[in-house]
Amino acid sequence: MENNQYNQPENFPSPPVKKDFVPSETLPVSPNNPPWNGWTAFGVWFASIAFIIIFPLIFLVPFLATQNINFSDQTGLADLLKTNSTAILLQVAAIIPAHVFTFILAWLVVTKFRKYPFRKTLGWEWNGFKIWHSFAIFAVFYGIAFLLTAILGETETDFDRMMKSSRAVVYLVAFFATFTAPMVEEVVYRGLLYSAFQRKLGVIAAVTLVTVLFTVVHIPQYSSESIPNYASIITLLLLSLTLTLIRVRTGNLLPCIFLHTIVNGIQSVMLILYPYIQKYIETHSQQTASLSHFFK
Repeated sequence: MENNQYNQPENFPSPPVKKDFVPSETLPVSPNNPPWNGWTAFGVWFASIAFIIIFPLIFLVPFLATQNINFSDQTGLADLLKTNSTAILLQVAAIIPAHVFTFILAWLVVTKFRKYPFRKTLGWEWNGFKIWHSFAIFAVFYGIAFLLTAILGETETDFDRMMKSSRAVVYLVAFFATFTAPMVEEVVYRGLLYSAFQRKLGVIAAVTLVTVLFTVVHIPQYSSESIPNYASIITLLLLSLTLTLIRVRTGNLLPCIFLHTIVNGIQSVMLILYPYIQKYIETHSQQTASLSHFFK
């Protein structure tokens, strides 16, 4: 006998609904539910690298035009860019506008052309992270870097040689390393990339990708003629992993920016003071040697 009860559309049983699932489109915008996708984040990352290449070229063109350079001599041109103090200074100065343009692009993506608040969308809370944590983490990584250098040795990199070209270069590097690089790099890596990747791929994959991308981009800086300074790169890899895990733990970008600023800031101060500290040590050693000779 036909059961007419189920012939009525309204009496058909509803399909089971997974009650704990809410589409991301219906959730409010947050650091873990950003208004951009992975391809957009990857596009900003790619643009940030392009700016680092394009702006130094723009800065160098007027200078090279006055040097009667034979552009077909690639070896000579490369040597000039690595050894001429003015050329090095121009390349370093160009990093600042590259950071500015990267930040503007990232801001447009994060706010979706001013539709969403920048800081709230990225996460501007401490969420358990303390200021002293940054100084403690820096101390740990300084110890790790010292230990790795003792084990693996130290290779003079292109960055080291660049620092020796002039004091103006040192001051410029110290400036952008402290005031622009931490903000821009954290917004791109732990902000745009991680937020999009963790939603699409999960936390583990997102942490891995962001950590590797951040490290790979910095390898040329800590290499010399394709020979990497392994101690510096391993330390950088561990630092990138730590920053990303802090982003996972706190759910906010602010602690990452602060820690990155502290690490770069202290290193910048040490970079500026290094010649004076070295001179003091040499003078003190000479005085000690003279006194030892006197009392013999």
